[in-house]
Amino acid sequence: MTTSLRPTLLLVSLLLLWSPSQADEHSHVYEDNEEVVMWMNTVGPYHNRQETYSFFSLPFCRGPLHEVGHYHETLGEALQGVELEFSGLEIGFKDPVLKKEYCSITLTDAHYKAFIYAIKNHYWYQMYIDDLPIWGIVGEVEEGDRSEREFYIWTHKKLDIGYRGNQIVDVNLTSEGKTKLEVGMTLPFTYQVVWKRSYIPFTKRFDKYLDPNFFQHRIHWFSIFNSFMMVIFLVGLVSMILMRTLRKDYARYSREEELDDLERDLGDEYGWKQVHGDVFRTPSYPILFSSLVGTGYQLVVVTLICIIIALWGDLYTQRGTLLSTAIFLYAATSPVSGYFGGSLYSKFGGKEWIKQMVVGAALFPSLICGVVFLINFIAIYYHASRAIPFLTMVAVACICLFVILPLNLVGTILGRNISGQPDNPCRVNTVPRPIPEKKWFMEPWSIVLLGGVLPFGSIFIEVYFIFTSFWQYKIYYVFGFMLLVFVIMIVVTVCVTIVCTYFLLNSEDYRWRWTSFCAGGSIALYIYMYAFYYYFFKTKMYGLFQTTFYFGYMALGSGAVGLLCGTVGYIGTSYFVMKIYSTVKID
Repeated sequence: MTTSLRPTLLLVSLLLLWSPSQADEHSHVYEDNEEVVMWMNTVGPYHNRQETYSFFSLPFCRGPLHEVGHYHETLGEALQGVELEFSGLEIGFKDPVLKKEYCSITLTDAHYKAFIYAIKNHYWYQMYIDDLPIWGIVGEVEEGDRSEREFYIWTHKKLDIGYRGNQIVDVNLTSEGKTKLEVGMTLPFTYQVVWKRSYIPFTKRFDKYLDPNFFQHRIHWFSIFNSFMMVIFLVGLVSMILMRTLRKDYARYSREEELDDLERDLGDEYGWKQVHGDVFRTPSYPILFSSLVGTGYQLVVVTLICIIIALWGDLYTQRGTLLSTAIFLYAATSPVSGYFGGSLYSKFGGKEWIKQMVVGAALFPSLICGVVFLINFIAIYYHASRAIPFLTMVAVACICLFVILPLNLVGTILGRNISGQPDNPCRVNTVPRPIPEKKWFMEPWSIVLLGGVLPFGSIFIEVYFIFTSFWQYKIYYVFGFMLLVFVIMIVVTVCVTIVCTYFLLNSEDYRWRWTSFCAGGSIALYIYMYAFYYYFFKTKMYGLFQTTFYFGYMALGSGAVGLLCGTVGYIGTSYFVMKIYSTVKID
């Protein structure tokens, strides 16, 4: 038994001895005087959070210590533009450092202009010590006449590091050494490290970065309560109206069945029963429709699992973890898209199932890659840290080709064989029934535009909090709120699309499939419109890169919500349509 354990113990010992600085960062446990690495991440305009550059793109200098390399630990970290570079500062665990110069530069004209530009645009920078983020400002301007404005830079970094036992639990940065910038001067950079005993538990060390006064404000609670009451009212109203209306419809159709053929011909027949021979007709563009619905199913599953995982574990404590989790879940749940998209296409009687499978697998990833490629092209032009490395793009392409596509194929085959048989309660007529003219507000386009109003109204307060956490300096952590709002949005969407579909069918228009999907998906239009309002009235963003980044990713986010809600609306509506036509006697 002892002999069999020796290779394992040797391997563990080698892993513990290999690269001490990286091991400490991962275990977060230090010995006295052991090296603590301070990473310099990015620098950029304060009002443009996503416009970031390498810290040493400005003429800062490094400390005297040897270079320590950093690799992207997760795919999400690489996609988010994390560019950690070693500061070169000598910091030992519990080892205080008095004010000490670590480097100096001679301020050339190019250096002077670079610092002036950074100070004018309120550049800030980010650092990490033991995975704890630290923020600082490059400099400031002495206000006065425009021609007499003086620019100052902070040259001294005072680090107050709190420790508990052998772990770091708190880091604070104080910028000092206000120095006026002049061409030709020698600019010394200094630092100081003060170690303080702290009573903050290690598991609570990220709590200082959260903002409970913002996220748990009474307005947030009130909006959730308001949305919940709206759901109860809407569900009750829809149930009451539809039950009473459908009961009258069933009674009228029962009386018509008792009439003879002559009386029925002379009677004035109308309503949703008249389109029973066309209501289950295959929609136009069946490949695209089934692929959209399959992708929507997958997004519902991914979103729900992501929220539950984030609710269970604090994913915000690790750089890029939430994005990496979402990418992994999307790849792993590809059979969901294939199963539901393939089975729906099979029910439509489609024969080109391979084409449908490829479209379903590539639909959402290709939209994301198209937008990201455009933004990445601009990021490369700006030399921004947000530019995605080539190897990262290769890794994403490999995930799409060797994970998503095969799993989607498996799901498609299962869907076609398990639930791909048509189960319509009514036969489909050979010749399509002509659609009668109706008033403009009963047209499908009008129903689609109105369909997204109430779902958006139920979530727009939460949308504000999500926007603020993503585009400004907040960490979103109230995933319990998000889960509740997600459920509310689904319920409201289902209720609204069922009502819209009932009115459409009652006007003898059988084009309910695309209408129900687009009515639910029209929430994307209102979210994107709100994104315009948020950009112009709630932020101070500027510049081509930040504007393209904002509206590009807002389009992707809005589209994803639209796909999700459109699918949910179609699912609820299809069950409703199947139910009402299966309970009516059809000649």
